[in-house]
Amino acid sequence: MIHFVGAGCGAEDLITVRGQRLISEADVIIYAGSLVNPALLDGRKEDAKVYNSAEMTLEEVLSVMYEAEDRGQTVVRLHTGDPCLYGAIREQMDALDAHGIAYDYTPGVSSFCGAAAALNMEYTLPGVSQSVVITRMAGRTPVPERESIRSFAQHKATMVLFLSTGLLEKTQGELIEGGYDPETPAAIVYKATWPDERTFICTVGTLAQCAEENGVKKTALIIVGDTVAQSGYARSELYNPTFATEFRPAK
Repeated sequence: MIHFVGAGCGAEDLITVRGQRLISEADVIIYAGSLVNPALLDGRKEDAKVYNSAEMTLEEVLSVMYEAEDRGQTVVRLHTGDPCLYGAIREQMDALDAHGIAYDYTPGVSSFCGAAAALNMEYTLPGVSQSVVITRMAGRTPVPERESIRSFAQHKATMVLFLSTGLLEKTQGELIEGGYDPETPAAIVYKATWPDERTFICTVGTLAQCAEENGVKKTALIIVGDTVAQSGYARSELYNPTFATEFRPAK
């Protein structure tokens, strides 16, 4: 069996109970060493074999999985955050399907959730924004044109940008040209939930300057939108005494 496991966004105690148990039982662990907190491996078995996928190709990762399966061993494929976001898991699953190898998937805490926690932020404030766009800037790997930053910016919803810190000047321009006012609140969250986490509040028009002044070049999320200010929102109807729900009559 191959277990795909979301490691969470950084802090070693933010992995799920199930994920932690699977790591402790695994015979082989293949982990994304460039982003996963290595402290998560402390609970592994003494004789568990560990591979760092940051130094491997897809074919090499699959080869380790196939060999472990042939030996009747259990494998944990440990991805950063939740692997449904930029985890490249589908190509692995398709290869396992082709070989008739069973697998399952344990979700994890995504870094966009960790970034919100770092800022004590709610992404969906009533009357401000009820949508969150999760995307990234096109760089060495492309993004479909219909999903460009400029295209999404027209909605002026809350936007969370992965893998874009090294392209902030271009990203900033795309956001403004797409429709965000340069004074729109923005935030940079470096290594959310890690011991060296840092947060910076700025504006869309000063994103690149803020990152440069604070030496942030990678491993950060960019959050854009009026919700960053955490103000000007309407009261939630859910707990409004004049609003009836299935469980509580209006007063």
